[in-house]
Amino acid sequence: LGVRLADYVTAFPAGINTAATFDRHLMRRRGEAMGKEFRGKGVHVALGPAMNLARAPEGGRLWESFGGDPYLQGEAAYETIRGIQNEGVQACAKHYLNNEQERFRTTSSSNVDDSNMKCTFILSYEACRLESRQSCALTLLRAAYDANIMLWVSVNGTWACENPKLLNDLLKRELGFEGYVMSDWQATHSTDSANQGLDMTMPGDVYFGSKTSYFGPALVSSVNSGSTKQARVDDMAERIVAAWLYTGQDKDFPAVNFNAFDNNDPATNEHVDVQDDHYQLVREIGAASTVLLKNVDGVLPLKKPRSIALIGSDAGPPLRGPNGYNDRGGTDGTLAVGWGSGTTEFPYLISPLEAIQARARKDRTTVSWWLHDFDTAGAASTAAHKDVALVFVKSDSGEGYITVDGNEGDRNNLTAWSNGDALVQAVASSNRNTIVVVHSVGPMIVDAWVDHPNVTAVVWPGMPGQESGNSLVDVLYGDVNPSGRLPYTIGKKAGDYPAHVVYNGGNNPNDVQIPYSEGLLLDYRWFEAHDIEPRYAFGYGLSYTNFTYSDIQIVKNYDSASKPE
Repeated sequence: LGVRLADYVTAFPAGINTAATFDRHLMRRRGEAMGKEFRGKGVHVALGPAMNLARAPEGGRLWESFGGDPYLQGEAAYETIRGIQNEGVQACAKHYLNNEQERFRTTSSSNVDDSNMKCTFILSYEACRLESRQSCALTLLRAAYDANIMLWVSVNGTWACENPKLLNDLLKRELGFEGYVMSDWQATHSTDSANQGLDMTMPGDVYFGSKTSYFGPALVSSVNSGSTKQARVDDMAERIVAAWLYTGQDKDFPAVNFNAFDNNDPATNEHVDVQDDHYQLVREIGAASTVLLKNVDGVLPLKKPRSIALIGSDAGPPLRGPNGYNDRGGTDGTLAVGWGSGTTEFPYLISPLEAIQARARKDRTTVSWWLHDFDTAGAASTAAHKDVALVFVKSDSGEGYITVDGNEGDRNNLTAWSNGDALVQAVASSNRNTIVVVHSVGPMIVDAWVDHPNVTAVVWPGMPGQESGNSLVDVLYGDVNPSGRLPYTIGKKAGDYPAHVVYNGGNNPNDVQIPYSEGLLLDYRWFEAHDIEPRYAFGYGLSYTNFTYSDIQIVKNYDSASKPE
């Protein structure tokens, strides 16, 4: 989303929203804007984009990536990375490979067969290579990355950071990756990982504050003993330096000018403002990624309603302010990003309530609101007799080191948080023009209310970033014609999906086995293969434009020589 733990930066729309635009130009511009901000803060390597597929819909970090289709994932990642690199910043893809849930991420084994590995999960990386083979030389798959971040989990029983099949055979030999492989923080398990393909261990120590490392003196000893060849160490260094040179960081690169651990330290934080006019891009992507799922009789766009009610805490500003929870790990007010290390600090956050009131002032619309999620009687009373009632519901997730309302990174279920389903039902019982707005990190089951006759529209803004309310108003009032498309499938029930988070297991290495038994049938492929009717299909999205076809004729346009058999 942007530079983490820094001030005067932009909180961009999430990766999942960027994918929902299906717009390469916006993907590239987002990458460029992010690259400018990283460079302006003196950051050499941006730890992104995330490229893990939306395998399990409850997966905590699904919102950081680009959805459930490998090709879409690859296209969005390519444009993002090229944009970042265009500003002289290294991009680091994460988390290679098979890291689709947060629970037990340090003790589980993702068990994946070769066919599934190559035809599904590696395909997004291959898409990057095919797109950019001619434009780069020193990045991932001869194309798009300077670095590739490894994960904590093991794959088929071997820790990912020392898995020679994944790193040496598949990535570096078969796919020709010429960049460097970096461990995730504390994901290195031995010095031998250097022999198995790991090039950089992060953050350097075995565990935080240990003052010991599997590399450094330990790697020197390994070379001296003959366990690691000098040529391998040379290869590690060459890969790292090559990325530094390729992005031009050897000349005129800004020094680091902020302190991630203490923003208020005057000696180490210069408070450099790198935001530029990126808020405009945030608003544009937020609107372009908003998906219109239902619109009965053209109730949207809104046409200067005389009265409007906004219902639900997700409509309003956070009581603690936009950064009231560390790394956004809490539910308070409107939801615009997920939580964890992939997030950033908000410079501000425009809530739907604020943006709609600003529009209402121009239209002379009377605005009422009720932000108490569990007082459904009050919500129904507030919504009654209004021209339109907007009900705001949400579903959040993030990284596993933070637990929110019992959700350890991954979501415990796929229903709306904060009594959302009951809230919609209560409002729909008292208002014939109930529009539901969903801020969600990924698929959410809506069947509890979506067919209610008084639910006239469903709008899905997802994770739109700091301009959330403004981008929503652009779509609600027709200033922007909705063009977003779902980057994943919304099923009618959780059981419709092929894979789910494994919630139970032990705390020792490989205690938890995660079988990728669905094979190649991820997301919409599973629904199609098993003839499961989704609630809303991958790629679905309405607009305000009507298309009418009439007098259709079929004309034969081949001659006898080319007539098909």
